[in-house]
Order: sequence, then C-alpha cells, then structure tokens
Amino acid sequence: MVNMISSIQNPLIKSLFQLKEKSRARRSSGQFLIEGQREISLAIKGNYEIETILFYPELFSAEQLNNLIDKQINTIEISKEVYQKLAHRETTEGVLAVAKVKSLNLNELNLKNKNPLILVAEAPEKPGNIGALLRTADAANVDAVIIANPKTDLYNPNIIRSSVGCVFTNQMATGSTTEIITFLKELNITIYCAELKASVNYHTQDYTKPTAIVVGTEATGLSDEWLQHATQNIIIPMQGEIDSMNVSVAAGILIFEAKRQRDFQ
Repeated sequence: MVNMISSIQNPLIKSLFQLKEKSRARRSSGQFLIEGQREISLAIKGNYEIETILFYPELFSAEQLNNLIDKQINTIEISKEVYQKLAHRETTEGVLAVAKVKSLNLNELNLKNKNPLILVAEAPEKPGNIGALLRTADAANVDAVIIANPKTDLYNPNIIRSSVGCVFTNQMATGSTTEIITFLKELNITIYCAELKASVNYHTQDYTKPTAIVVGTEATGLSDEWLQHATQNIIIPMQGEIDSMNVSVAAGILIFEAKRQRDFQ
C-alpha cells in the first residue's frame, strides 16, 4: 500500500527535514536521507537498510519505483511542495529514501584483504573534498577509507551528493588520530604521510605491502602526531609556482601509484 503526504506540516515530513538539515538529528535518530535513484541503488547494493521511500510521481514513475526497490519497503507518495522541501538538489529526480546509518567504529572495520590499501584523511572539512576523496577511493577500489578527527558526519547530504553515492560503495570508519595510528600499527600497515617536511618523492617508495596513505587539509596539512609515527613522508614534486594541490587530486595520484605497483607485482 502506498500512502500519500501532501503537507509540509506533516510530523513525518518535519522530522525528515531535520534529518536533511541537522547532524544532531541524524546522530540521535540513527537515520539519514538519500536523494536520487543512483545513490539509493548504491546504498541498497552497499547493504544499507532502507526504511522508507518517498517519491513525487510527476518526476519518478511507478515503474521506476518498482525497478528500484523491494515491494516490502514502506513507500510514500509526496506532493511537489513536500518534495521541494526535502530535496537538496536543484536538479531533481523525484525520489528520496530514509536509511539507517551504519556503524563507523574503527574496531568494526573488516579488512578481508590481507594486503590492504587504505586511504586516511585527517580532519577534512569541506563536503566537496570528502566526496571527491570517496570517489577517488571507489575508483581505485581501496580496501577502506578512514577519516581521522571528522569535522562533519559522513551522512551529510552534501557529502552524499558530492560523492555521487560513493559514500555507500566504500568501507569506511572514523576515529581519532591516536586511535587510527594504533589500529594501523597493530596490523603492521606501513604509514605514508603526504607532507612537505622530511619527505621523499612518492614514486620512490614501495606500496606493494599493507599500506596506508595519509593526507591532511590543504590549509594546515597533517598534525605532528601523524608525522611522528609515519613510516615515511612522501611528496608529489610541484613543477609550477604553488607548493600544494587539491587533497583529492593528491590522494588520487598517490593511490593510483600504489595500484600501479601492485598491478605489476
């Protein structure tokens, strides 16, 4: 049975609007909103539990709905006004989902690969950068993405949008810098820190063993704690006038060098 909600004053719609806008609401409820057919499909593929689907029939047909979801999922038809209240994008697709968050506890990270390649990002602030890092990680099929000292929750709509759903395709965890360093060392994972000081050219290193590539923010770089525990600091030689590049671009160069070495191992 498909229910219908046409008013933005409906209590459910009000609560879903809070999920869209407030990190606190997402944390307290353990739920978040997903917008878009591709993103919802990736969340389902990533074994996220979808609790409710909301759709605006003028933009998203019943046939599309049937192709997207299992009929057991609670489905609600919504009005244009309700959809515009909940939608985050200017370009609309007409479908949203309410999903349950997954635990991002570091201790629950399941590294099936005995020779893992891990991307670690310390304190990234901009959702666009986080999304781009997740897209890069997905493209390289890394074994995990770990966010140290996160500044925002990873189910922020801006991160979901900028990652084009790769927030659901990557195995992720969060933790403090101290916790993550301990975790990596316990697993004998080599720590390569992207850093200007005391560094060597990135292509001179061997990434064919268990490896973590650690990147910091463009503004402040990595904290001293990472630099104290790094196996080796690495640098991408700059040939222009500036001494740094976008963090996701740098991460892509480093990760794909590791993948290149592993492919020829």
